[in-house]
Amino acid sequence: MITQFYQNIILKNPKSILIILLIALFTFGYYSKDFKLDASSETLLIEGDPDLEYLKEITNRYGSKEFLILTYTPNEGMISDVSINNLLSLKYKIQSLNWVHSVITLLDIPLLNNSDAPLQERLENFKTLKDEDIDKERGFNEILSSPVFRNFVISEDGKTSGIIVNIKNKKPIENISNKTKEEIEAHKDLIKKQNHQNILEIRDVIKSYNDIGKINLGGIPMIADDMMTFIKSDIVVFGLGVLLFIIATLWFVFRKLIWIIVPISSCFFSVIIMTGLLGLLGWKVTVISSNFIALMLILTMAMNIHMSTRFLQIKEINPNKKIIELISLTTNKMFWPILYTALTTIIAFLSLIFSAIKPIIDFGWMMTLGLITSFIITFTLLPSLINFVPKEKIFLEKQKDSKITSFFAKISLNNHKTIFTLTIVVIIFSLIGISRLEVENSFINYFSKKTEIYKGMKLIDEKLGGTTPLEVILKFPKKENKKSDDDDFEDWGDEENENDDKYWFTKDKIDRISSVHNYLDDLPQVGKVLSFSSIIDVATMLNNNKPLGTLEMGVLYSKIPESIKTEIIDPYISIKDNEARINLRIIDSQENLRRNDLIKKINYDLKNELGLKESEFRLGGVLILFNNLLQSLFKSQILTLGLVMIGIFGMFVILFKNIKLSLIGVVPNFIAAFFILGIIGLLGIPLDMMTITIAAITIGIAVDNSIHYIYRFKEEFNTSKDYNKTLILCHSTVGKAILNTSITIVFGFSILVLSKFIPTIYFGIFTGLAMLLAMVSVLTLLPSLILLIKPFNK
Repeated sequence: MITQFYQNIILKNPKSILIILLIALFTFGYYSKDFKLDASSETLLIEGDPDLEYLKEITNRYGSKEFLILTYTPNEGMISDVSINNLLSLKYKIQSLNWVHSVITLLDIPLLNNSDAPLQERLENFKTLKDEDIDKERGFNEILSSPVFRNFVISEDGKTSGIIVNIKNKKPIENISNKTKEEIEAHKDLIKKQNHQNILEIRDVIKSYNDIGKINLGGIPMIADDMMTFIKSDIVVFGLGVLLFIIATLWFVFRKLIWIIVPISSCFFSVIIMTGLLGLLGWKVTVISSNFIALMLILTMAMNIHMSTRFLQIKEINPNKKIIELISLTTNKMFWPILYTALTTIIAFLSLIFSAIKPIIDFGWMMTLGLITSFIITFTLLPSLINFVPKEKIFLEKQKDSKITSFFAKISLNNHKTIFTLTIVVIIFSLIGISRLEVENSFINYFSKKTEIYKGMKLIDEKLGGTTPLEVILKFPKKENKKSDDDDFEDWGDEENENDDKYWFTKDKIDRISSVHNYLDDLPQVGKVLSFSSIIDVATMLNNNKPLGTLEMGVLYSKIPESIKTEIIDPYISIKDNEARINLRIIDSQENLRRNDLIKKINYDLKNELGLKESEFRLGGVLILFNNLLQSLFKSQILTLGLVMIGIFGMFVILFKNIKLSLIGVVPNFIAAFFILGIIGLLGIPLDMMTITIAAITIGIAVDNSIHYIYRFKEEFNTSKDYNKTLILCHSTVGKAILNTSITIVFGFSILVLSKFIPTIYFGIFTGLAMLLAMVSVLTLLPSLILLIKPFNK
């Protein structure tokens, strides 16, 4: 019924169909202006992760500013007059930017050990390195030995310092609950534009100071902006690269301008309509889905090559038939195999929606809609355009049989044992490699070493205490507002006895914070650790290395200037919530770092070595979120692969109504996908958000070749009733189409190596390699299995 409708409505009204398609092109082309990108950190998280909510809670409680960080390694010594003047000049230049709230440098650190005045006086009237009457050498050594600032604003070797650029709070969108989705998205877009402009401005400033030393820019706003740039670049480079290669392939295959124009038109219509659809739906492209245009071009082209090749073959056999009859014959023979190839590929992409990782889910939906669009365009635009081409111009120059497909045909006929032996070896090899797969990965390794993201993160990692933050929140029992036995607090001039905050500082709490802090600081994977214990260590040093009594700490807390309290104490204790926060950073670039093992070890040791109850602490932060993402990848791999295998096998059973034939059809492609996973495992390349999709996508795309080959084999066998003759004929006809589409797909994916995002490069290389192996497998193992099992005897 579907084919009858198609024949009567679509094929017999090419002008009307073309007009409808042009209207769709211009309509969706208009909405393509709303096509947007997204590189925010939310695109790299698991949907509904409770640890994300907890991180937001921590951030609200202890405060967090959006900031950029510069690493500054001067040409001369850090505290030479030239370096200090240059750093001051750079600070004031950055401070003059209207979006900057404050700039904190080495020269702004309070020096509390630079005189012999009473501690209270030093706290209220502290000096810094930029003051004229300061002993700079003594001040620098104080910072260098500070438990708070060493490995934070100054490297241990004293050669690199950090410059923190705090960004002004973004203007919130008022009455957000009353705003429409469009208004909220417009507000977010405005913030992204502002952030992009900010990054351009600060980079201009850095350029003008290149001669004073080595300066690198880092920080989440900069990473997000650079990721946006990468996505834009990838979309343009991938799209143009694939398009140029497709044109070259079409010329090589058909050697006729008309057979370049018609398939390219299908690609153009499909991509424009799809980008307009994404704009209309408000779906944003992330770094994971940045290759969707390239994939759409590749898959649309594969459909068109199969259709065009079969049309020309039918015309060669039936030279006297009219164009409409030839088109009708072609679509009649190709509708179902191409429909099923599209559906199997859709199953592969749809399986990604079960991954729980938002960018992968979005990628799955985008490609599903894209494939539906490509299928509709292929079966409407291509036959409509052919109708307008004079019959005498529609022909394919007589070509010799493909040497490659002829070679594969001979192997399939004469080397069954060799093929099956190699298949067993490949399976064993794959299983060994798959057993070695791991998901451990570092965010820094997602980027090329040439990028500023990598350079900045690497320097911060090595010199300034690590990059990936982890929070350990200590929860204390209910407040015991009782005074300490210490009675030496009178010297502090405490007169505000009504303020009970000072009584929070009990010995048990201080000891617990210090013991956990010291434990974390001793872990080799941990860089900088900051907590209230760090502040106590500084206070002890300032008190002539005499430990402060608990009440002394409390009184000091109540007397300390608000500016210092806000910056160095409030981020680490919450008296109101009876909690303490320990902030540490992991050295992300450290070799053999195992995040999941480290998190498990910290949880275990806090309970079993330090004696904390499970209710008395909780881990949070970016490290936890990133680890949750990585650990979910294994589950995603198993789930998506399982769904794809079951779904595609079911499609084969429906299509061929033959269990044996269905098994024969899926085996070569499953082996190719598993072989690639094996290679990834043996090479020690960890799975990431892109490589995790390779197996499912490979099976979904590669199985198209099996469908076309088996469908044609079944058709030809019904005529010849000879397996060997049918095999030779199929290799010289549909085999050539499979070879051409596979080469197009392989080289199309190879374009992805031009990305600056390492996971995208791996995705391109390994998917392309998998498709090549799948093509070889379909042209050797598949026919060998058909000859062995003989599924068409009945």
